[in-house]
Amino acid sequence: MLVVYYSSPSEYTHKFAQKLHHPVLRLPLVTKAPTPLIAEPFVLITPTFGAGINRGSVPKQVIKFLNVKDNRDKLVGVIGAGNTNFGEDYCRAAHIVAAKCGVPVLYRFELLGMPEDAENVNKGLDELCQAPV
Repeated sequence: MLVVYYSSPSEYTHKFAQKLHHPVLRLPLVTKAPTPLIAEPFVLITPTFGAGINRGSVPKQVIKFLNVKDNRDKLVGVIGAGNTNFGEDYCRAAHIVAAKCGVPVLYRFELLGMPEDAENVNKGLDELCQAPV
């Protein structure tokens, strides 16, 4: 299963994505860069920015990417990266994207994730690949 992800210059989400044994594609750091077009079903990993409602939780690069209907139509689920210091807004971006695109939030992890988070995500992605279409 392809995993598309956005990671800020902090590289937290990037470091997590590198622990996965599925193919990954990083979204560009800047919104002026060309938007990738995805030709197969994929899972999105997105960090949450800010804290609270209407505070720019979903990265602009993720919004731009999902504004392409062909990309949005291939999204099968979202994984959230966040910080539990955000309280009830932990992984808010994943929940926003999932609700708007009509897909499930498959998993949430904090910051860089723990080894068991990568194991759980790999296992879930493996199962998703085996699921009947």
